Amino acid sequence: MTTLTGFAALYRDRETLSLGTRLFFTFGAVAALHLAAVVLLLVGTTGGAEPLALGLVVTVYVAGIKHSYDWDHIAAIDNSTRKFVAQRKDPVSVGFAFSLGHSSVVVLAGMLVVLGVTVIGQFMEDGTAGNKILGLIGSGVAGLFLLIMGLFNGSAFIRAAQVYREVRAGGEVQSEDLETKGFVARLLAKPLARVERPRNIYVIGFLFGLGFDTATTIGLLVITTTASLAGVSPLALMALPLAFTAAMTLCDSANGVVMMKMYASAIHDPQRKLGFNAVITGISAVSALFISVITLGGFLNEAFDLEDPITTWLVGMDLGDAGLILVGLFVVAWGFSAWRGKNKPNISGHL
Repeated sequence: MTTLTGFAALYRDRETLSLGTRLFFTFGAVAALHLAAVVLLLVGTTGGAEPLALGLVVTVYVAGIKHSYDWDHIAAIDNSTRKFVAQRKDPVSVGFAFSLGHSSVVVLAGMLVVLGVTVIGQFMEDGTAGNKILGLIGSGVAGLFLLIMGLFNGSAFIRAAQVYREVRAGGEVQSEDLETKGFVARLLAKPLARVERPRNIYVIGFLFGLGFDTATTIGLLVITTTASLAGVSPLALMALPLAFTAAMTLCDSANGVVMMKMYASAIHDPQRKLGFNAVITGISAVSALFISVITLGGFLNEAFDLEDPITTWLVGMDLGDAGLILVGLFVVAWGFSAWRGKNKPNISGHL
């Protein structure tokens, strides 16, 4: 009981822990997911079928890495991180919380399939009522959340651009000058009131995942394995969604931490990195608004069976590896800022 009480107190006071300690716990949890997947695979393949089971685990692990770089993942994590950093927080677990929520749907679907719950197939089969309802929930939540975060960070970008022009004209800037203010901030205050801490992003990630875009992949792998290889144990099959989760949480957690560092350096050193702050905030806002338009367009098309050319075109858009392009833009912006910082003296009041 004393131990449980201690853990409860630690959970309540986790925000008072040092940045290093919170990073340790976050990536310790990611390591635990990797270990769990490996243990399930080893225990579940003692009866044979090791090569195929191992191949499937590697396949879904790579799929988890790839999915973590989808544009909606990056837009949701980056925009949420920007909001928390602007509130003077160190949101080390935004990426982990979002990814864990998103992959919880995958793990749950995998468990139900392994347990033989056939009803899960009705939710994963394209065109069924269950699949459509969950897809609408997932796309509706994703579109609205990204729209709200895009507007919030868009107003922050406008503010940063205004301050940038003032500095270029000879003024000085403090970090408080970059806070999101005005009509948009007041308008979005209520919708964002419940998104106070990184752990709140777990629910957002879970609702994002209800579209079964990732669960379908894992479900098909599990169903195929179960049908073709009776020798693969349920434990080995459960290693598949866990491997997917481990890969996705690793990449999303790293993305969240990197973006936290980038935003923090820009906001806490406004004299030197005001232009960088404006650029990365603008990229985040535009990406969120872009994805929200596509997602909500698809939502309207599916919900009301529309046949108009605009929403039909939005539904048919294939972004493919566009998330990697977004990552590349952030890397280029950071690299240019680092190069400029080394080659230009820090003059108070100017970039």
